[in-house]
Amino acid sequence: MPKYWFRQKSFGYGATPNTWQGWLLTIVGCAALFGVVLFGPAIRDNGLRVVWMVLGSAVVLVPTCWIAYAKTEGGWRWHNGDDR
Repeated sequence: MPKYWFRQKSFGYGATPNTWQGWLLTIVGCAALFGVVLFGPAIRDNGLRVVWMVLGSAVVLVPTCWIAYAKTEGGWRWHNGDDR
């Protein structure tokens, strides 16, 4: 049985970190996204800046969310608190 890094949220949609690996993935993903956003203003051309922000965010968020989804016990679905 694989070890899951995230658990389903009690309320809403998605997952929350459950192990140190989940927290590490969350922190690294947030730091990488912060780096993309922080470097954006250094690009003088507005069109290139938009491309950088959109593609850079996608390059960080898509793999991070995919790994989190794959490592969540039971997957992601909507919870209203009493359907566990």
